[in-house]
Amino acid sequence: MGGISLENTVVFPYSEHDFNKTELAPSYRVELRDPRNEKLDKFIKANVVSDWSELNWEKIGKPYIVNKMSVDRLNWEKENKQDMSVKTSWEFFNRSFHEWFIKDVPSEMSEKKKAFTKSLSKFNTKDVKTALGDIVKLNLWNYVHRVQDGIWDPRGKRALFEGLDVKKPRILFLGAAEGYEAMQLAAMYPGAEVVLVDYDEYCKTHRFEEFPTSYPFLGENPSTGSAKVWYKDEMNIEYEVEDIRNLNYGKEFDIVLSVGLLEHAPDEYKSEMLDMHRRFLKPGGYVIMTTPRNQIRSRIYYNIMADVMNHMYRELMDIRQMGLYVYEAGFDIIRHGFIKVHNGIIAQVR
Repeated sequence: MGGISLENTVVFPYSEHDFNKTELAPSYRVELRDPRNEKLDKFIKANVVSDWSELNWEKIGKPYIVNKMSVDRLNWEKENKQDMSVKTSWEFFNRSFHEWFIKDVPSEMSEKKKAFTKSLSKFNTKDVKTALGDIVKLNLWNYVHRVQDGIWDPRGKRALFEGLDVKKPRILFLGAAEGYEAMQLAAMYPGAEVVLVDYDEYCKTHRFEEFPTSYPFLGENPSTGSAKVWYKDEMNIEYEVEDIRNLNYGKEFDIVLSVGLLEHAPDEYKSEMLDMHRRFLKPGGYVIMTTPRNQIRSRIYYNIMADVMNHMYRELMDIRQMGLYVYEAGFDIIRHGFIKVHNGIIAQVR
């Protein structure tokens, strides 16, 4: 396995010698297959709508609303005798989700199985039920995130992101969390300047700061035009903790990006949410958005993982529904499609 060591002792464990390799780390999958993007069309069902002007809501229906809320939210509202605010719900979600992202999954699965066996031996029904539920959640998380790589989905994201007419782009990521997709874009379009924005400081101090520096992103070598492995610490990234409604930037970004943001806005707020993407975009720039797909597997996932995922309003959309929101807000859709568990759209202001 190739690698280089920097003066500050950060070790980059993968290099071009590891192209076409995939392996499981304790908390994620390493994915270095197809470094030259020759087979990416297998990982996206692209451009399924030929004419957005022919769609209407009566024809396609509205998104599926996920109603099951996390126990933490329900308990908080019961204790405080009020609805949880949007900001607080995001704070709960970020902490919950990050706990799962940093898990040593094989080790924890072993511990949970021991706990299950112990509870069985004591005939403690409550403990058996709890331990079994923990095992089910861990196995589901292991399958979705590590085995299938469905959450980060680097091959699907690269298929969606490829071919943009940008060089050394300025990228603004709204609601950035750990910033994964902006880092993938920065690897694909070298020399990028990335601004990550989230109004929960925990996203900067934990979700982004604790993102593994050893995680390899497939991208381009600007000197040769060939494939290259990139790492977070090689990228030009700034993190701003702020409400995206209060940002002071002008129309100065080549790419404005959001991931899993639109589906948290009920219809009466979607136009405002979409305008936030337009507000900071250069003429001719690209808006990139993804949302979770409405499919049976996703509905099962959000039901089983409710205590991890469901702290706020959430919809599951199909690509037609997502695209119609974007189209009606004044954007032309340049590329659209769905990947493993997400819809994806690249658009420009009409």
